[in-house]
Amino acid sequence: MNGNQESGDGENLERQGGAGTVTVTGTGWAEAAPDLMLVSIGVECRAASVEASYSGAGEALAAVIAVFRSAGVAAADTRTTGLTVRADLVWREGEGQQVAGYVAGSTLSIRLRNLASASGTISEAVRAGGNDARLNGLQLTLSDDSAVREQARAAAWQDALRAAAQFAALASATLGPVVSVTEHHPAQGPVPLAGIQRASAVESLAIEPGESRVETAVTVVWELHA
Repeated sequence: MNGNQESGDGENLERQGGAGTVTVTGTGWAEAAPDLMLVSIGVECRAASVEASYSGAGEALAAVIAVFRSAGVAAADTRTTGLTVRADLVWREGEGQQVAGYVAGSTLSIRLRNLASASGTISEAVRAGGNDARLNGLQLTLSDDSAVREQARAAAWQDALRAAAQFAALASATLGPVVSVTEHHPAQGPVPLAGIQRASAVESLAIEPGESRVETAVTVVWELHA
């Protein structure tokens, strides 16, 4: 686990009658090895009738869920995030748009807490779902980022303090008490397993966890003393 900081990107200096304030935004980050994998996996079954497609998708999904259960994934770590049934439409010359069949699908969000066995478990789930399996992506993250976030805050504070002290010196003043502190959380999107929309390979894919970064920013207002 380690911390670092980046340069601040927001400063405002105000002085009136020998007093005033300085406002600085500091940014910081910290990293730690992830201990949780979020997997989006599902099934999609095509058949001549709604009943057949729905039934086929249900069987494939049950097989996928069974793999995760046998790997020790708790029911609380398994959540259905999508369920669809639609007509499979095709265009035929002279006939226009026609119904060629029906497609039923369902998507699961799985939390895997054992990263060492995650790759093998995912491959087994894909194998169990067969040609109906769909591996949509994954996200490596921290189950509890509180300690790392504290480090990121400390880095952001030091970044802001350093800039504020410089501005105060340039204004021939000194920093006084802190007037206000506001924390900002930069948006952090998932890290997808790119390029896998339809899973057909059954061999295990190598997954390198690397480190997860937590970023934050703080806007601090200090009094200025002449």
